[in-house]
Amino acid sequence: MTNQPRIALIHALEESVIPARETFLKEWPEAFCFDLLDTSLAIDLANAGKLDDTMMDRFSELADYAARTTGKANKTDAILFTCSAFGPAIDAVKHQLTIPVLRPNESAFEEAIKMGNRIGLMVTFGPSLPALKAELETMAESLGKTINVLPVLVEGALTALKSGDVDTHNRLAAEACSQLNDIDVLVLGQFSLAKAAPLIRERLTIPVLTTPESAVNALRTLLV
Repeated sequence: MTNQPRIALIHALEESVIPARETFLKEWPEAFCFDLLDTSLAIDLANAGKLDDTMMDRFSELADYAARTTGKANKTDAILFTCSAFGPAIDAVKHQLTIPVLRPNESAFEEAIKMGNRIGLMVTFGPSLPALKAELETMAESLGKTINVLPVLVEGALTALKSGDVDTHNRLAAEACSQLNDIDVLVLGQFSLAKAAPLIRERLTIPVLTTPESAVNALRTLLV
């Protein structure tokens, strides 16, 4: 790796781009990041209700392109996916490539499991919730821990964010905290939810983890 790491960010929601960029600027400004965005992936997943082989192939092609490009900071050192609903496709990419590949939520999940057994999981993109809940439970089991996941889908928040109404997105996410009782830690399960973290932290006394913060810090630890 060169002195300046080159990180590929692969997105399926355009709302994830800015939170990822802002977090790198705050947590790891030395890294050079570039973006690959295919918004049709999220649309197709929502319409189909499940991952299919075509979507898996598209993820593979995006990752292959990201891994073999060279430019500023030389060769790509790692890939960070920001789309939380595509875990199996990202796992396939992990086996496909030799450079580090991170799912958007794995680092936050690892942190949360260390913090307690009752874990709140908040999302705004409905199709991601079953897969994320299962992934969190599977990770805990592999670590020898039994957890209770309390999932919350914030209806209307993503629609508000897509229309440019960040304040409504953040308010709806903060109000949804009323559905979370007696938890040890809350994971905001999508990169786009990081925008609501300050308001949510005002309402809660427990740790609130955002996926971009956890992922960027994990990558920095891995590569530096």
